[in-house]
Amino acid sequence: MSEPLWNLTDFLDATGGEMLGEPGEAISGISIDSRTLQPGEAFVAIKGDRFDGHDFVGTALEAGASLALVAAERLDDLPTDGRYVVVEDPLEALRQLGVAARARTEARIVAVTGSVGKTGTKEALRMCLERSGKVHASVASFNNHWGVPLTLARMPADTEFGVFEIGMNHAGEITPLAQMVRPHTAIITTVQPVHLEFFGSVEKIAQAKAEIFSGLEPGGVAILNKDNAQFDLLSFLATAAGVAKVKTFGEKADADTVLEKSSQQVGGSSVQARILGQEITYKIGAPGRHHVKNSLAVLTAVVELGGDLALAGLALSEMHAPKGRGEVTALQTPGGFIDLVDESYNANPASMRAALDVLGETPVKRPGRRIAVIGDMLELGADTDALHAALAEPLEDAGIDLVFCAGAHMHALWEVLPKAMRGLYSDEASGLEDTLLADVRPGDVIMIKGSLGTRMGPLVEALKREFPPADETEAA
Repeated sequence: MSEPLWNLTDFLDATGGEMLGEPGEAISGISIDSRTLQPGEAFVAIKGDRFDGHDFVGTALEAGASLALVAAERLDDLPTDGRYVVVEDPLEALRQLGVAARARTEARIVAVTGSVGKTGTKEALRMCLERSGKVHASVASFNNHWGVPLTLARMPADTEFGVFEIGMNHAGEITPLAQMVRPHTAIITTVQPVHLEFFGSVEKIAQAKAEIFSGLEPGGVAILNKDNAQFDLLSFLATAAGVAKVKTFGEKADADTVLEKSSQQVGGSSVQARILGQEITYKIGAPGRHHVKNSLAVLTAVVELGGDLALAGLALSEMHAPKGRGEVTALQTPGGFIDLVDESYNANPASMRAALDVLGETPVKRPGRRIAVIGDMLELGADTDALHAALAEPLEDAGIDLVFCAGAHMHALWEVLPKAMRGLYSDEASGLEDTLLADVRPGDVIMIKGSLGTRMGPLVEALKREFPPADETEAA
């Protein structure tokens, strides 16, 4: 029988909590969601922007929680016969549990940040390192002030490789998270104009991303994108932070890890590269040049962490783009198939250009067309409209045939688009649905992307309702 994630004594020591009732001695996991909690897990009652976990303590206990980690000031609101560990602040106690989890492990740890590509890079690292040992990685994009400590607190003591994603919206947010994770290797995928509303300049974004260096273990390695315009600044900031070792990746011949050749296929890429002096050829199972570039950082990290490079290269062929982040689905229309590229999870100028590159690289059978259905990119500050209008160039470079635009800021792009490329403009994404569905023809490749607030996801679902996915029609 496997060891529990935590025993009650260690849990109490880490959180500094006081026991009430009869909490379980063995804690199999850590949960902050009563809907998905499994019997034996500890429920942490975090207060969020919309919900307070204390309102769901009763549900969690009925579901079999070993205990509930709760705030002393809320005890009067909770079931009197509960199993509790009582603290002043459950979120702070979760942080302390994460710190204790990090302190007890001998795992080699890698942390990823960057303007785009964090989650994909984290998932690739997880897959690659699983070929070399027991891996613990964050689920989804748990990369903020509660997601990082939760991921740490869930890390088993016998983990051999830990993979963490660290994000931010404001300066100062990465520092405490990096100092909790204490990575041996830190990757910055790229720095781009994202969240400009909160920063004012790309250089300030670079400075915020460089906070990850503050948590690097002594002798740790920073892995930086040599092709990025902010490379010199990031390299300087790494040195200033006392980073002993900086490794670079990119297409420049003097990078430590170099992309020598790549070719795009439907749904993936073939790559030839030199990883820290070692030649390797591998396939990536997700489309897009950004995945090719980030794979260089991934394989560099695998080598630095002591993993097996050849096995890691093989693992990348199993990589697939998740829903909302590049997932490709073949849909059956009355006259044939279309390909739907779902990039609806979020958008910024860098990820939008990357998605348009993928669309441009996707083979099309004429009379099929490459169709971009794009919504507003949010949190871009004073240059918002200019950054939207600037998408006209990558749209033309990618050979996009037709563009549908949604949102007030996308009107700036709509006005500068060549008339032949104009599909339809609407203030809201829902206003595109009827025309888009009516306009589909066999052979089309349709990519849908926009910030979450633009609500592009329902357009993906509308297409799947109207034209069933090919695997469903085959199963029927």
